[in-house]
Amino acid sequence: MSDLTVGYAAMLEQFHPSEAVALTAAAEEHGFSGCMAADHFAPWVPHQGQSAFVWNVLTAVGERTTGDLGPGVVCPSFRWHPAVVAQAAATLEAMYPGRSWLGVGAGEALNEHVLAGYWPEAGERSRRMFEAVDLIRQLFDASLEGKDTKFAGEFFKMETTRLWTMPEAAPPVLVATAGPVNAKKTGRHADGIITVGAPRDKIEMLLGRFADGAREAGKDPDTMPKVLQLHLSWAETDEQALENAMTEWPNGGMKFGKADIRSPHDFAAMAQLVRPEDFEGRMVISSDPDEHRAHIQDLLDLGFDRVYLHNVGKNQREWLEVFGREVLPKLHR
Repeated sequence: MSDLTVGYAAMLEQFHPSEAVALTAAAEEHGFSGCMAADHFAPWVPHQGQSAFVWNVLTAVGERTTGDLGPGVVCPSFRWHPAVVAQAAATLEAMYPGRSWLGVGAGEALNEHVLAGYWPEAGERSRRMFEAVDLIRQLFDASLEGKDTKFAGEFFKMETTRLWTMPEAAPPVLVATAGPVNAKKTGRHADGIITVGAPRDKIEMLLGRFADGAREAGKDPDTMPKVLQLHLSWAETDEQALENAMTEWPNGGMKFGKADIRSPHDFAAMAQLVRPEDFEGRMVISSDPDEHRAHIQDLLDLGFDRVYLHNVGKNQREWLEVFGREVLPKLHR
């Protein structure tokens, strides 16, 4: 696999934290390297049934594995002040040097509405996210120099302080986005980009806009991390793979923006409208490992250096064994 990282996407929405840690350790035994997990306060639908605290889980993963650790995605805006996110990320990297990265996003009402604050429209959420990235990077830089810093922006204030526990080098800050405007801003403001599986032409466009933004900021996009999270459904039969997608991950078939929906129960009601054809172009559903391999490789050929795979069914251990044997060894950059 040369310098390609193929990691495990630990779905804390679906699995008890102890099981998520055990599955990540099992993934490493089968050739996966690294773990990506998102900061959720609620699952997408009640059937998924879990929503553990991401920082605790990643710390436990760090003790059980040797690969990289990605809290991606965290929203440093509503439930968390950016300075708190910076402290958490710096501590994780201090404990596991050279292994962690921080993924941030603009947030979803499903997780962020719990504090009962105002939920702004998408444009403001994006501005908040990029301001948070600037604050986090400023706090990292000052703290590495042993200096205090302060911040006053449109949305966030931080009085004079520093992070007293710092690693030798700050973790890279990656932004998760699926839109062209934010992709270009990501190139300018962040250290790398995260995106999810989508049609090839859309991902190619996003990476192009990211590269444009990076060059405008005097950075080389070829040296910056490009991370793909890919949802898929594999099982021993096509019928079971489809059943898993329909019951365990119906949100993958919802062809509309989800950021303003507040309740897993509302998602469950919408899931009743999802049909098998809604997954076409959005997620490969197949019992054939080679079909999955071809799709993964097609997206990797666009320039990603890391991909984190999520099999949507509960059949995790069977999937890890099959993909570790039949898919991972054939993937390359």
